[in-house]
Amino acid sequence: MLIDHWPLLGLRLNTPRLELRLPSGEELAELADLAAVGVHEPDRMPFSVPWTDLPPTERARSVVQHHWLRLGNWAPDDWALNLAVFEQGRIVGLQTIAARNYAAVREVSTGSWLGLRHQGRGIGTEMRAAVLHLAFAGLDAAEATSGAFIDNPSSFRVSTKLGYEPDGVERLVVRDRVTVLRRLRISRARWEAHRNTEVSISNLTPLPAAARAAGQDTGSVRHSGPFAAAARG
Repeated sequence: MLIDHWPLLGLRLNTPRLELRLPSGEELAELADLAAVGVHEPDRMPFSVPWTDLPPTERARSVVQHHWLRLGNWAPDDWALNLAVFEQGRIVGLQTIAARNYAAVREVSTGSWLGLRHQGRGIGTEMRAAVLHLAFAGLDAAEATSGAFIDNPSSFRVSTKLGYEPDGVERLVVRDRVTVLRRLRISRARWEAHRNTEVSISNLTPLPAAARAAGQDTGSVRHSGPFAAAARG
């Protein structure tokens, strides 16, 4: 079976309202259709790469291509996991968690988008809480980072609600204009102090922290699959 060669297909993150997982082919098409309908108002741009400025058909295609690209380029020390977000079986958006040189730095970054009609109901906070739980409880991360442009207060509120702290600013050119990105960072200690969303993880190979918590000798735990590098270093 395909899942035997790509175990991430079995990974599930569940919260009280949501399920996050890799989409099937038809579900990826639904995600692309959702992006085509709209992700934000046209007078602002919440992304450093303005992919949502593409015409609807090209925007939808870019979602599919980007999903395949990240899976095809996956390496244990350089990866990005694009998880479809489901509410009551219906796709509502995308949540990404990514890392480079993870075995050494133990740091992840996140990004996300929701279909316009699903915004304003707390889904963004809940899906970010899910991948933070994956990072800290599942992958033994030390820190996680995010960012929000100054004209994107809703994303900034999600981060502060979850315990992120300011981490400086970055000036970027988006739509041929200079704009300011507010960087944000959360440590394991702050995540533990602020987490209040129940999250469960299914079908993830345990990493050293999880093994230690279970009283196992980490030297005897076998680490395999796409996240294998996270068990080294």
